[in-house]
Amino acid sequence: MIKLCVGAEKVEDLIDWQQSRQGHWIGGTPAHVTRMWPKRADELLDGGSLYWVFKGVVLARQAIKGLEQVQGSDGITRCAIRLDPAVIRTEGAPRRPFQGWRYLPAGEAPRDLPQGRAREEPLPPELARALAEIGLR
Repeated sequence: MIKLCVGAEKVEDLIDWQQSRQGHWIGGTPAHVTRMWPKRADELLDGGSLYWVFKGVVLARQAIKGLEQVQGSDGITRCAIRLDPAVIRTEGAPRRPFQGWRYLPAGEAPRDLPQGRAREEPLPPELARALAEIGLR
């Protein structure tokens, strides 16, 4: 699954926001609440991840731990995508803007960065896009 990380410019913004909300998560684990229940839920729960897009580039992922129904204050039932608290940095992979979330085919998922490279600054989005276009990500 892939989703724009709205309001965050870098991976640290996501990490900081999730840590600041830790007391609000049910069971202490982060969740992304969405209107639609994924039709391919079994695939997502079988080792799937939510890949986060920052300013047009995928830079991180979080393993999906579960899906649960939640009801908003407006009475509408939604899907809470329960995430592993660990934010894993990935190689930069450019993505065009889109709304909501999308399924990400396994072959298109960027690789995780090796442990020692996890704190490196990502490539500028323009350079990451150019490298991806010629098959070098």
